[in-house]
Amino acid sequence: MKLSDFDFPLPDHLIATRPASPRSSARLLVARGDSIADRTVTDLPGELRPGDRLVLNDTRVIPARLSGIRHRTGGEGARIEITLLQPTPGGHWRALLKPLKKVRDGETIDLPAGLTATVETRDDGQATLSFNLEGAAFDAALAEAGNMPLPPYIEARRKADARDKTDYQTVWARNDGAVAAPTASLHFDEPLLQALADRGVGFTHVTLHIGAGTFLPVKVDDIADHRMHAEWGRISPEAADEINATRAAGGRIIPVGTTALRLLESAARDDGTLAPWTGETDIFITPGFRFRITDALMTNFHLPKSTLMMLVSALMGRDRIMAIYAHALREEYRFFSYGDASILFPEA
Repeated sequence: MKLSDFDFPLPDHLIATRPASPRSSARLLVARGDSIADRTVTDLPGELRPGDRLVLNDTRVIPARLSGIRHRTGGEGARIEITLLQPTPGGHWRALLKPLKKVRDGETIDLPAGLTATVETRDDGQATLSFNLEGAAFDAALAEAGNMPLPPYIEARRKADARDKTDYQTVWARNDGAVAAPTASLHFDEPLLQALADRGVGFTHVTLHIGAGTFLPVKVDDIADHRMHAEWGRISPEAADEINATRAAGGRIIPVGTTALRLLESAARDDGTLAPWTGETDIFITPGFRFRITDALMTNFHLPKSTLMMLVSALMGRDRIMAIYAHALREEYRFFSYGDASILFPEA
């Protein structure tokens, strides 16, 4: 299939720059087979059945965006923007620096909250940094000095602020490591979780640390030539047992967000059961993919020509998903990370 098969026109005014408040007041498009209904996220319990299980990504977004001053012996300082990507086994951090070409190995970058970064190496458009603080001291300094790494389509319209430290984090986030939020999960608040529990819906937590690669554009015309970025994830034995028990009892498995779905489908066996799993996944889900464990998906509205448009097209069918998006555009749903939600049931 061609990249153009997943394109559609999106007016700028439908790109959300702030979330709905309260979270669960966002709109919810419900697609069951070929039918489409307009709801709100507070209606979600009524769209599910007792015994269904929502799978939630409990990754926690770190305040990975930093701004500091580079110091060079005998030279003037210059402002450097840092986006942390992931820790290395040696205790350093891989990061994007802007501008990278003006930085040299061995230079230091002074940051707020007493934090200092040293440039160890540069390669493949990234840098490896070491910091003067470790452990809890590093975490505390990063919390003070860093900003949330908002997606580029929001950053182009406004800078991150104090509200984003709450808004761009799920209410159940607990495992530090992501530089992007599992955004479908941002619609959940405590009253909604309680209403779902009262309905008899179960919850299972898994972890997939979302990387900055999630925002990289697809640059090939034939999507078969695209290579996905790798992300680290974990499904605990308890999580696998809960999901297997739900399937055995006839309940549906519904990932909240494409990240939870990608993790489940990476670990699922051919018979639809799940084993505990830890590692990196670069799974690329496109039309023709055989879903082994996913019965439905709750997700936001995605970028044109993105790998996530390909994923939802694989679940619902390309023609059906384009009809769903045409409806969302006509009804002026809000798009992307802070936008509205959909829940997609392949079968009516």
